[in-house]
Amino acid sequence: MKNFVEELRWRGMLAQIMPGTEELLQKEMVSAYLGTDPTADSLHIGHLCGIMMLRHLQRCGHKPYLLVGGATGMIGDPSGKSQERNLLDAETLYHNQEAIKKQVSKFLDFDGNEPNKAEMVNNYDWMKDFTFLDFARLVGKHITVNYMMAKDSVKKRLNGEARDGLSFTEFTYQLLQGYDFLYQYEKYGVKLQLGGNDQWGNMTTGTELIRRTLGSEAEAYCLTCPLITKADGKKFGKTESGNIWLDRNRTTPYAFYQFWLNVSDDDAEKYIKIFTSLEKDVIDSLIEEHRQDPGRRLLQYRLAEEVTRMVHSQEDLDMAIAASNILFGKSTKENLLQLDEQTFTDVFKDVPHYEVSKDVLGQPAVDVFNQEGMQIFPSKSEMRKLVKGGGVALNKEKLAAFDQPVTVDDLIDGKYLLVQKGKKNYSLIIVK
Repeated sequence: MKNFVEELRWRGMLAQIMPGTEELLQKEMVSAYLGTDPTADSLHIGHLCGIMMLRHLQRCGHKPYLLVGGATGMIGDPSGKSQERNLLDAETLYHNQEAIKKQVSKFLDFDGNEPNKAEMVNNYDWMKDFTFLDFARLVGKHITVNYMMAKDSVKKRLNGEARDGLSFTEFTYQLLQGYDFLYQYEKYGVKLQLGGNDQWGNMTTGTELIRRTLGSEAEAYCLTCPLITKADGKKFGKTESGNIWLDRNRTTPYAFYQFWLNVSDDDAEKYIKIFTSLEKDVIDSLIEEHRQDPGRRLLQYRLAEEVTRMVHSQEDLDMAIAASNILFGKSTKENLLQLDEQTFTDVFKDVPHYEVSKDVLGQPAVDVFNQEGMQIFPSKSEMRKLVKGGGVALNKEKLAAFDQPVTVDDLIDGKYLLVQKGKKNYSLIIVK
């Protein structure tokens, strides 16, 4: 059995760990849980480090529990978020839970017969009928306000770093999270909580609640991973267009692949350890090879391949690579037609876009591509010269003549014309 803590340590996935945790993990099969927020029906790559921790945990012979925070997700927590979350109805909550389980099933084995098969639980199931009076009597009496106020996450909100201060619901979040740990400790034998380092205060409240409720002999532990950042200090996983989601309908496999492909060299060295299951010797040799010739971007390619395959599939990875080659390599009209519309628009989102009326169809290419407002060619005469020299393509096929008619049959997905001038100069015409 692999040493779980050592596995996290060399991968750069270990921030804080309570004394005795490593010894416990080497002594027995340990049940451990990690909480996730079900306010959307997809995880994004900001969640991936935690999910990879559970993956390594299971591979090291221990039992992972993924806790969907149906109850706590409704009220928010004080760890740096400025807005409280919206109340979800039960139907939405369970829809999101099932969608998340489907995604996480690619990382964890929920269906095996092994004693360490993964489990998914939802704290809404044990909180929904828990009355306020019972909560105050069974949980509140064990933790002092002084103890709660000493937490960094609470102090920051009370010191005015957040515009709106700290509401009572958020203040009690650490008690709710602490009770999750206590409940699972008693019902499932969960002894370890995993999480991001910003959750350390809430997590240790759980171990304290277990100790004060069940006695000092009750063993409960915490382990956190660092908050992932980019080499430039900016937040990991965010782009100008928002989160990078695991759901293909929110972020296409092509855009997902491109995100990893475009990380910096320093980040690639860090991320390949955190976000893949590649062994240490493989990663060390990849890093060494990359450093000898960074221009080949060997690390970025391998990182993008591994993560895209794991989150999506080999087929999606193949499409993402093919889509990438359309812009930067040799490809054909057939390659274009194989892309779904969302991937097609993702590939060409940064090229100049022009709109024309469908009335232009049937006219010569030289007229269609030189409509008023278009800047694809300096002039019609320049386009004629380029066509003669074989330098203009429509949908990846060279124009045979400048007066070649552009017809409805040329449209991709019924509305796009891709014009290419030279090797890498693209424009997209949208026919409406």
